This record gives sequence, structure tokens and C-alpha cells, in this order.
Amino acid sequence: MRNTAKLTTAVLAAGALTFGLSACGSSGSDSASDTSGPLVVAASPTPHAEILNYVKEHLAKKAGLDLEVKEFQDYIVPNTATEDGSVDANYFQNQPYLDDFNKKRGTHIVPVVTVHLEPLGLYSHKVKSVDALKSGATVAVPNDAVNEARSLKLLAANGLITLKDGAGSEATPQDITKNPKNLKFKEVEAAQTVRSLDDVDAAVVNGNYAISADLKPAKDALVLESAKNSPYGNFLAVKDGNQDDPRVKKLAKLLTSPEVKKFIQDKYAGSVIPSF
Repeated sequence: MRNTAKLTTAVLAAGALTFGLSACGSSGSDSASDTSGPLVVAASPTPHAEILNYVKEHLAKKAGLDLEVKEFQDYIVPNTATEDGSVDANYFQNQPYLDDFNKKRGTHIVPVVTVHLEPLGLYSHKVKSVDALKSGATVAVPNDAVNEARSLKLLAANGLITLKDGAGSEATPQDITKNPKNLKFKEVEAAQTVRSLDDVDAAVVNGNYAISADLKPAKDALVLESAKNSPYGNFLAVKDGNQDDPRVKKLAKLLTSPEVKKFIQDKYAGSVIPSF
């Protein structure tokens, strides 16, 4: 997460990789019923792929699981690749995001097991506290419906704005009823929020992108989303009908093992929280 140009290259590369997977039939739809090959899982690099690679290197062989991890920078390709059979499963998202994705794109992705929560945070390169944000400050927020609403709820929970009653998982800046600092909002792709920090006064950043940029959410965020009763746990997901794939069941069990819980706690020190 160094700059926008690199992001664009990374996202294009991810798309090209997905095309290559489809073309080569690495785990294509024609072999969706074949459970003898490796389980190919699409994942965001941090922390999802890191957690999967821990499983691959330390737990999978003993469990008789051949695991292949494919990394993607964006939040769209992992689901479309799972839907079309280019990969067998994915691990990167939460329930509100998946519900919105399935509704808008007609996909049939379902969760298998929830593994962790990445608290959403507000970050800044220009101020050290929310009180220091000046009137008219610009705040970058993710432009997908669920993460934008989640960002606005974070700001509302910390007194920066007030949302109208009933503003839920599709809340937008138009649902703001009070904005005492007259904040302005810049909507960008979720992966670009961390890169926008030099251009805006503050940005709401998803946990995986914050960690990839060497931010420590538990330490560096001006405000951080509460983990209590959160609906935003990240889970392993498959196309509906593949939940009983024995390889998927093995991975689900490993992802919720004591070993993985300890790995998450030790490596991320509160920036990623086990949900099991």
C-alpha cells in the first residue's frame, strides 16, 4: 500500500490472475465436484492469506489437506472467482458485505465458519486526535455500500457526526443529520483509503489494509471500532452447495483451532481478534 499507481497495478494483476485461473482450470467449475485436488482459497494478503499460510505450513499436512492460497488485493474478484469455480473458497469478508454482494451481483456465496474480526479504524497523518480535526476536514471512506455505512457508524459512535434514525448497513453521507465539524467525505475504493492518507485529513481504513501498510490499529487508530457484538467477523466462504466438501470442512476445523487462535493473538496483538 505504497501509492495509487501500485494499487492499480496490483488490482489489475489480481484480475489477470483470476482470468488465468479460469483459463487454466486450476480449480474450474468443470471440476467443482472433484475434491481430490488441492483446495484453492482466494484471500486478502493480510491477515487472511497470512493465517491461511500458517495453516498450510503448520497444520494442513497432518490433517491431510492440500491447501493452495491465492492472494487478491480487491474485494470483488475473490467472490466472482468463487462463483465461477476459478477458486474453491475465499476468506476475506463479513456478512453484511456478502449479503450486499450477493444481492447486487446475483452470486450464491455462503459463509462456512467465522474466524476473526478486524476492527475498522480512523487514521490520520496530519492530526493526533479526533478533537484536532479542523472544521471542513476531508475524511476518506470506502465507497462500497457496506464499508461506507460501517465507516459512518464508526464516526457517529465517536461523536463526529449523527446519523438519522434507522440508518443501517446502507447508510451514506446523505443520512447525516448533524455534522458539527462540517466534515467532507471522499469516497474511494476500500484498498485506496490507506493510500489517501497523504491527501486527506483522515481516512477510515479496513483492518487488513491498515495492517498491510504497517499501521497498528490497536495503537495508531484515532478511534477504533468496538469488537463487542460486531456483525463484521470475517469468514471462510464457498459457493452454495460446496459446504460439505471434505476439504472445506477440514480447513474450517483448522481455522478455528487453538493453534490458529494463538497465532492470531500473538502475531496481531489486538489488531485482529479471533472470533471463536
